[in-house]
Amino acid sequence: MNRRILSVFVFSAALLSVQAQDGKGGISDAMLNQIKQSYEGTSADKALRNAIGNNDIRKLALNQENLAGMDTHFSVKVNSKGITDQKSSGRCWLFTGLNVMRAKAIGKYGFQSFEFSEIYPFFWDQLEKANLFLQGVIDTRDKPLNDKTVEWLFQHPLSDGGTFTGVADIVGKYGLVPKEAMPETNSSDNTSRMANLISLKLKEYGLQLRDLASKGAKPAALDKEKTAMLGTIYRMLVLNLGVPPTEFDYVRKDAQGNPVETEHHTPMSFLKKYGDENLLTNYVMVMNDPSREYYKCYEIDYDRHRYDGKNWTYVNLPVEDIKEMAIASLKDSTMMYFSCDVGKFLNSERGLLDVKNYDYESLMGTTFNMDKKQRIQTFSSGSSHAMTLMAVDLNKDGKPVKWMVENSWGPASGYQGHLIMTDEWFDEYMFRLVLETKYVPAKVMDIFKQKPIRLPAWDPMFAEEY
Repeated sequence: MNRRILSVFVFSAALLSVQAQDGKGGISDAMLNQIKQSYEGTSADKALRNAIGNNDIRKLALNQENLAGMDTHFSVKVNSKGITDQKSSGRCWLFTGLNVMRAKAIGKYGFQSFEFSEIYPFFWDQLEKANLFLQGVIDTRDKPLNDKTVEWLFQHPLSDGGTFTGVADIVGKYGLVPKEAMPETNSSDNTSRMANLISLKLKEYGLQLRDLASKGAKPAALDKEKTAMLGTIYRMLVLNLGVPPTEFDYVRKDAQGNPVETEHHTPMSFLKKYGDENLLTNYVMVMNDPSREYYKCYEIDYDRHRYDGKNWTYVNLPVEDIKEMAIASLKDSTMMYFSCDVGKFLNSERGLLDVKNYDYESLMGTTFNMDKKQRIQTFSSGSSHAMTLMAVDLNKDGKPVKWMVENSWGPASGYQGHLIMTDEWFDEYMFRLVLETKYVPAKVMDIFKQKPIRLPAWDPMFAEEY
């Protein structure tokens, strides 16, 4: 390092240290006394302190004026049969994507009940993500460990979360099987221990690949080593999830549950008959992010579940534009992949998402005034969970009053396994919607032809959904 630059750096560090030590910017005694006066210790203050100290804040903030009978009528609704359950796993993105296709299969064949195996694509998702990480390590082998991309890779070697991108990436390559062809295991229902062990192994392998590269290993040698490493990951996945079937018999049943025909399938032939082969071309994702310019196309680095997949692209739109497309899809009996910040103002007992559910302001004696743009900019809100949008209630003017989604938390959760949201909540906490292209106006489809604005993998708006 240049000696003059080093001297400036040392001086700057010393100056900061002096400023920190001279007390400027800290809490002085006078300031502390002033701060303490904000709590007066009145009887009302003491009552609130006692209540909050011994109870769940949400229960105390529950808005009693908003507890009137919940309207469960919807003027436009796509029927579904059977609520799925992701258990203690972060696979909402996968359950939601499969539920969109499941609804179509039920409608087409009149099934009494039907469910795709979620563990089957999850198995391949985990193997593909492992390869995505290891190849990413190889691609960045010449960068230092504290490089932002390298750090991100080692912080995210594997997860069970994802987005619709993963459904398209994995199902399009590996196909689908029915639930009975590959049932769930304890490790798929409770993914954390398996994920932690595989992630630990992948990080170890990542360091080994970087070490080999630093010693002059050629790409072919690194690729050979990576393949051997993935063999170990595959074995760990089999031990936890089972062996994915390559062919199987499927007994198709009628609406009364009576056997109609025994069919022999491979995962790809089952996808062709009961799913959608064109997930990559028939669907687009739109989002509502007021912190960024509307009518622009964006892509996220590493926003894919396969190394040889494609980073998903999004068009950012005003929420009213998105609603129009959603209503058109529902009127045509087509469910959609929908993601949101589900934890905000959720009354889980009622299954209601409503900004009026909780009155935190009255309880805390202050206001919370950030709008959606500001919440995004301050990392206070973002997409956290995916569900299947299945209904909307329209007023006499054709405007939405409320919406309903099919969730994947089991039939006992929320409102009979569903969540109902007010239109106001939709405005504030909806982020992404995946639509079939036929419901998307030509002017929006043209935006997808733009060269996408590329955002880094660590962009907070594009965290995985769980």
